[in-house]
Amino acid sequence: MKTIFVRGILSLGILLAVWSGLSRISWTGLFQIRETRDTLKEDLSKILWQMIEKNGSAFDDPYVTQAVDSIIRHVCQANHIDPETVKAHILSESEVNAFALPQGHIIIHTGLIKAAGSQDELTGVICHELAHIRLNHVMHKLTREIGLSVLISMTTGQGGGELIRQTAKTLSSSAFDRKMEKEADIKAVEYLINAGANPEDFAAFLYRLADKEPEFMGYLGWISTHPDSKERAGYIIGHSQQKQAEYKEIISGETWNELKRKLEDQSDRLQ
Repeated sequence: MKTIFVRGILSLGILLAVWSGLSRISWTGLFQIRETRDTLKEDLSKILWQMIEKNGSAFDDPYVTQAVDSIIRHVCQANHIDPETVKAHILSESEVNAFALPQGHIIIHTGLIKAAGSQDELTGVICHELAHIRLNHVMHKLTREIGLSVLISMTTGQGGGELIRQTAKTLSSSAFDRKMEKEADIKAVEYLINAGANPEDFAAFLYRLADKEPEFMGYLGWISTHPDSKERAGYIIGHSQQKQAEYKEIISGETWNELKRKLEDQSDRLQ
């Protein structure tokens, strides 16, 4: 009986201590911090996209943009992500590249879509970049490499155009650390399987680009910012083989082929 009484007193003491600790937390302050961070992400995303759009060339063929949007919407819905929080921007650039901005923006070069041998290869890259966004890697990278105070100054009009250009370059042409890359790859496998896309195609894409096939020489922006791609392809396959899934097309084969044809037609017109 005495033991039970002592345990009861201890439990009550612990409960009161926890309650006292929680009562001292400024919940309003925490919500304000979260709101401030979300506002910072949104403002940064707008500023960076305006810079990229100004210096790039948007690919505005509605057939291609709608097909890519269909892939993203399907991936999001299969993974319980609000599709309205993710926006793809396609740029007419020969470089095989894709990268993420804060607040759900994914930049995809036409060169990467052309290099993809299947829709699952393209979907794999999209899922990888989406994972960086959802895991908050993008803001972590910017905070570490640019500095939080500098990022805030950009959103208050105190950062010049050169600073904005350098920040955009940081996202488009420098790598995440190995830990983040692996986390994004593993999360991408999860996204792909849930969406019915084959992660092994994504692994094959990494491996093929790492081999620097002649047709891609000089255009390997994405692979140059994602080192150790053959090693990554190995653990993507290993992780995906632990899952059992049935794979299916996200967009029809006809839609994929027409998308690729339109990109080739664009290249022919530019030559």
